[in-house]
Amino acid sequence: MPWSPNEAGELMWFPYTTFAFLVGSFTSMICGFIGMKVATQANVKTTYQCARYDIKAGFDVAFRGGQVLGFMLVGLALIILEILILSYKGAVVSEANAGQTKAGGELVQSQVRVLFEYISGYGLGGSTVALFGRVGGGIYTKAADVGADLAGKVTHGLEEDSPRNPGTIADNVGDNVGDIAGMGADLFGSLAESTCAALVVSSTCLPMVNTNDAIYFPLIITSIGILVSFVTQWFAKIDMDVDRKLFYQLVVSTVLMTIAIIPAIYMLPVSMEMQFGGATYIATQWKLYGCIAMGLWSGMIIGASTEYYTSNKYSPTKDLAQSCEFGPAPNIIKGLALGYMSNIIPIICLCATVLVAFNFAAMYGIALSAIGMLGCLPIALTIDGYGPISDNAGGIAEMSNLKKSVRKATDELDAAGNTTAAIGKGFAIGSAALVALALFGAFITRVGETLKISITIDILNPYAFAGLLFGSMLPYWFSALTMGAVGDAAQQMIEEIERQYPMIMAGEKPDHEKCITISTEASLSKMIAPGAIVIISPLAIGMIFGYTATAGLLAGIIVSGIQIAFSASNTGGAWDNCKKMVEAGMLERSGDANKGMLKNFVDALQAKGDAARKLSNNPNLTAEQTGYDMTNPINPEAYRIVRKKDPEHAAAVVGDTVGDPLKDTSGPSINILVKLSAITSLVFGTFIA
Repeated sequence: MPWSPNEAGELMWFPYTTFAFLVGSFTSMICGFIGMKVATQANVKTTYQCARYDIKAGFDVAFRGGQVLGFMLVGLALIILEILILSYKGAVVSEANAGQTKAGGELVQSQVRVLFEYISGYGLGGSTVALFGRVGGGIYTKAADVGADLAGKVTHGLEEDSPRNPGTIADNVGDNVGDIAGMGADLFGSLAESTCAALVVSSTCLPMVNTNDAIYFPLIITSIGILVSFVTQWFAKIDMDVDRKLFYQLVVSTVLMTIAIIPAIYMLPVSMEMQFGGATYIATQWKLYGCIAMGLWSGMIIGASTEYYTSNKYSPTKDLAQSCEFGPAPNIIKGLALGYMSNIIPIICLCATVLVAFNFAAMYGIALSAIGMLGCLPIALTIDGYGPISDNAGGIAEMSNLKKSVRKATDELDAAGNTTAAIGKGFAIGSAALVALALFGAFITRVGETLKISITIDILNPYAFAGLLFGSMLPYWFSALTMGAVGDAAQQMIEEIERQYPMIMAGEKPDHEKCITISTEASLSKMIAPGAIVIISPLAIGMIFGYTATAGLLAGIIVSGIQIAFSASNTGGAWDNCKKMVEAGMLERSGDANKGMLKNFVDALQAKGDAARKLSNNPNLTAEQTGYDMTNPINPEAYRIVRKKDPEHAAAVVGDTVGDPLKDTSGPSINILVKLSAITSLVFGTFIA
């Protein structure tokens, strides 16, 4: 019967890769669903704790909500991958009757390689769902956010998350879709893909295959990371500032992980020959440890760099806020410059990691570096999930008309959350670069095994160089589509809010449902084209021009995409914290009563008052009658601090709305472009070859 196993135990008709793809897709969706359920419950509880007790109690709930997301996602990803491997192993790897298996009558080493090529469908499934979670979620949330900010805050002077703003509910829902489900699916895909890449590449090393359980070394590293993260989370009990507490989670987990993985390296062979590109690399246990450590510490340095460029405690964001005195244009110019500058340290870290890891263990070293960077993924997801939870807690406080002190507490939590979200994006982008490079190596390995030749890619080959140019263009095309989608949807959102505003002022309730519909329809329709580009491009290029052009394409996407992603995410994060800084009353006008922007502002107020008195022919006009200060003369020091609804605040909001699609749609979505194009090439490597 066709559904019965053959003598070797393998179901010859069974679609191994397709089934792994479906399992990966389903796992990714489950992780997103659970994450959103936890986040929506934690949002309310965080607000309640801030109202009932204090900011410390609110932090504890938001942090625990992030913990559930982190530990659940990594644990689920790991256990399902292990079950999948064990389920396939008995059928695909069989010394008895080996000629009856799909791998053919080859050595066990080749059968192991085929096994892990089947398993790579798991990573492809996870990244495919992540694509729609990231792109669709990003379009959803930023269409609502930009529309609500511009129409509500700038045009009509409404408070952040005001219940009178029809776009508020869509904005808060979108935070969960994009920043919880999208980020979770993204990093789930990174973990699955880096593990699959390491397994495929290591299967070409005979000592790894022959040493008991050594081939599963990447899974052991992830397991150790779960234990280390569990220990690390107790350090959050230490009493210190919220943002320092969250950043030290990253530092402590990195230090502990560096020590904890040492015993695991002794499960590896003493010496291993890694073949790649016709060259042989001699790897040892300590060299592989070095690869993991490079990934770990590069991740921490990237996180520290991201915090420096996006936190309002450091000079880059402070300077950005000061530029708002001069209007939106200088703010946008300096914000873009900040994002470009923020590329330098992460790229240097990635270059150092790639050089060391490749020289130590070829592409297996690169894959281990990616796994190392994701080693403390539960903690990375914890501090990242904390951000949208505390953000929505502030929205709930505002919409529930709670005391100002509650909103102040949630805003303080949210300000730290903006920075941790930026750190999470930095982790995701850095790991995406290493994961994509490891998948690139696995793709070259698969093509070489298929053609039975040693593959080397020459950049001077016209097909490789043409693919490189085309691949470098794809992130720009992808970003143009996603940002254009946010812009189009935001226009519809603004139009709808403006339509409702006169009725709301007349006493009617805002129609939140209409704004939710606009975001939903835009996200579903506008994510198709970017998704098609990601999946079709490597297949079409490979089918028409061959594997050399595909290799160039992947290299171009990695080199171009990673730098766009870093700059976009950090620019948007800095603009967001710049706005928060202005709204918190932390921006002072420069100059004094005789010169500078303070004098200019006071002179403009004085001129406005003088004009009103002259026009009304009433020298005794009051502030209640005109809506602005009628004191004569005006005390300059009363206007030293920038307030909401001042021109500087409007400039900060404009910068924030420009940065929203950069940091939450285009920037993070490029991670998926980089990884998904690479794993698509790997899964269809035999077809492309």
